[in-house]
Formats: sequence, C-alpha cells, structure tokens
Amino acid sequence: MKLVPRYTDIADNFAIEDQPSSVAAPQLLLWNEALAQQFNIDVEPALRASTFAGNEPQPVNAVALCYSGHQFGHFSPRLGDGRAHLLGAISDDKNQLWDIQLKGSGATPFSRGGDGRCALGPAIREYIMSEAMHGLGIKTTRCLAVVGTGEAVYRNPPQPGAIVTRLASSHIRVGSFQYLATQGDVEGLKKLADVAIERHYPSIKLTGAQRYLDFLAAVINSQLALVISWMRVGFIHGVMNTDNTLISGETIDYGPCAMMNTFDFDTVFSSIDKQGRYAYGNQPNIVSWNCARLAESLIPLIDEDDEQAVSLMTPLINQFSTLFNAQYNQMWAQKLGLAGYKEDDVELVSKLLLLFQEHKLDYTNTFDALTESLKGGKVPDELTQWAQLWQKRCDENSYNLMRAANPRVIPRNHIVEEILAQYNQHGESELLSDFLAVMSNPYDKTANLARFQETGKDDKGYQTFCGT
Repeated sequence: MKLVPRYTDIADNFAIEDQPSSVAAPQLLLWNEALAQQFNIDVEPALRASTFAGNEPQPVNAVALCYSGHQFGHFSPRLGDGRAHLLGAISDDKNQLWDIQLKGSGATPFSRGGDGRCALGPAIREYIMSEAMHGLGIKTTRCLAVVGTGEAVYRNPPQPGAIVTRLASSHIRVGSFQYLATQGDVEGLKKLADVAIERHYPSIKLTGAQRYLDFLAAVINSQLALVISWMRVGFIHGVMNTDNTLISGETIDYGPCAMMNTFDFDTVFSSIDKQGRYAYGNQPNIVSWNCARLAESLIPLIDEDDEQAVSLMTPLINQFSTLFNAQYNQMWAQKLGLAGYKEDDVELVSKLLLLFQEHKLDYTNTFDALTESLKGGKVPDELTQWAQLWQKRCDENSYNLMRAANPRVIPRNHIVEEILAQYNQHGESELLSDFLAVMSNPYDKTANLARFQETGKDDKGYQTFCGT
C-alpha cells in the first residue's frame, strides 16, 4: 500500500502531524475485499488488524486536519479531526488518488478533551450505510475495514471500541475553507481551492476570479445532485453541518443518519436535531445554506472589494432554487417513469404525495409496487384511482426508467439495528453478509430480497445518535 502525504503544504496548522494511538488487542471485524482490490491494498491478512488499528508504523506521517463548521447553525471557528488520522492518499485502479483515514484512532490536537475513540456500533453503522449507499448509486465515502480495539469506550453505558478505515476522494470540506477564511489566510484559501479543483473539477481551466466562480458553481451542482439522490431513496443525513459537507459531493459522516419508511417531509430521526433543521424535506434548504457559507469563504479569491465579490457570487447562490426545482421535478419524472416533466405533472405528483401522507404509505415499497404494476403487478389499493391518471402518462420506456430510479430494497432501520445488536452481543452478525449481498444490487431481484423488504415496526419514536 503506497501512501502519498496530503495537505501539509496548504497552510500552517491546517494538517497537523499526529500519530494514531495504539490499541490493546486489535481484531479485524470487517474487511472490504472488493475495495481492497480496487486500490491494490496488499496488506498481509495477518497484519490487517494491527495496520488498520494504527498499531503499525506508517510510511508517511499521519495528520489530523483542521476545519471550522456551522453546527446546527452555530459557528465553531476551530473544530478539526478530533478522533481521526489521515494516513495519506492511495491510488485506485484508475490512478485516481483517494484519502485513507482512520476514524476512532485516538486523541488529536483537536479532541477538546475527548478520548478520540469510536464505539463499535457507530463503526459498524458507517460500514453498513456507506456500502448500502454505494450500492444505491449515491456518491459516498467508503469503508475498507472495521477493527475492534479490545478496549472499552467509556460512553453511557461503556461499549466495545472500534476503528473504521474510511476512503474518500478527498476530505476537503466547506468547513476547511471556512477555517482558512476565518484565519484571513488568502494564500492558503487559494492553495486549497486549487487542490480541490485539480482533484474534483479538473475541467476548470480559467484563471483569476472566474476560476473560483466556476469552482463555486461546480460545488453547488455536486451538492444539488447529492441531495436529489438522497431524496430519491429516502435517506436522511441527520447532521448536515458545514464540517460534514465535502467539496467533492460525496456523502460523509453516517452517525445519526437513517432511512425514511413511511413518507413524510418532516421525518427526523437524529436525537440531536431537536428543531428538525435537517429533516428529510428540509435537506435542500440546508444544502443551499451550506453552499452560501462556502461562497462567503471564497470572497477574498473573487475580488479585493467584498461588495463586488458578493455581487459576482450572488447569482450563483440565487439560482440554487431554480436548479433544484428542475432536478427535483426530473427526479419525480424518473420515479414515475415519465419521459419528461410537464406542467400538468405538478398536480399528478402532488396528489400522489398527499395520498402517501394520508395513508402512511411506505416510500420504498410503494414505488417498487408501482414499478412492478407496469409488468402486471398490483397497484396498491390506496392508489388505484390515482394510478388511472398516472398510467396515461406511461409508455414502453416507463418500466426501465422506474426500475433504475426506485430501489427494491434500502437499509431498513430495524435491519441495521438488528445487525448492530448482534455485533454488540457477539462481535459478529449472521445477517450482515446476506444484507450486503442484497444491497450490492438493490434494484434487482436477488436471493433473500423479501427478508430485507419488510418494513418492521413503525419508526415513530426511533432515534439515531452521533456516536462521538
């Protein structure tokens, strides 16, 4: 595994060298063989646990990254990796660089008195959810391994500890730019933006202010595509702070995330989201808000005159709602198998969503049933009258459009909780391999599919937790 150093030349104290803390008895609990092959990771099986626990010497110095963040709207100027160590970057089979990071690997200069550790449950959740999201075709960080530490993590109650090995095309966040802007480090801002452009948006070739305006526009488009993908499958992130918003447009941080079963725009599961700031239906507003915070950070790269810089960026931020509405409507068109979105379809979709809420219909299973109704399956009874109008808009391509947009299976909350409970009790799960096999092809009929389509009990009162 050849590692390349990352981010140490951006600015002082942006990437602080710090080594993972060794653990008592590392045990490999999960290993992503397909991902290992993609990145040519050839660590000997006998050394995998100790290597990805941080016990083995690393070929380059690990770092903890500094960033700021708006957390539930409140700004914290200096956050940073409080329990993670970036080992460096590795190349995939297409020679693209990806960051490789240990999460739960001990205290760093940014731990603020915390122990820097991760409990087993949140570590397994991140592996499950990131693999499920990858299977659903949604941009995401990936998990290579989960290693048990053999040590207790002192939460309430104490829990077994674990370390996640996470891969991301980069760990550059909106909060990364906020930190450098807060420091008044214009040179560092420029370096970071240029690195982000080179890594994620290499088609941007211009120089000067237009280069960074194009960068802002590209990030907005990536974030739009991401949140539309989340809403298509009913995913609720739960903690969309600016420090959890990657410039690449990948999903990161699966702490309090969950999937929506019964359709409701106001669905919230995160125990710390008391006001519903990050509810399912509010996620587009938050993406727009986070992009505005990025724009504020880029002001020094656009123009020396702040007012002129703001006037140049404002149209990009203001067009968010127009771009979102167009892509959102197209999402519904695909979910309903429509060749394009017509003005009259607003009423068709609105009536459907009212029926969803009135009858408390399951989001995933209902769209699966509607999809299969085009091949002779039964339309749900509650939608029979509505379906007469919908079917008039369908054609010979509708089934394939719907099948590509509507998964047969999602990572149901009760299934995820069952797997976590098995790991906490036994250190393994008999369900996991079957579940991951189904989630690797969630749009197809596969073995054991029906087991994972069950909705389980009502999610009312269900809560997810940050895991820190």
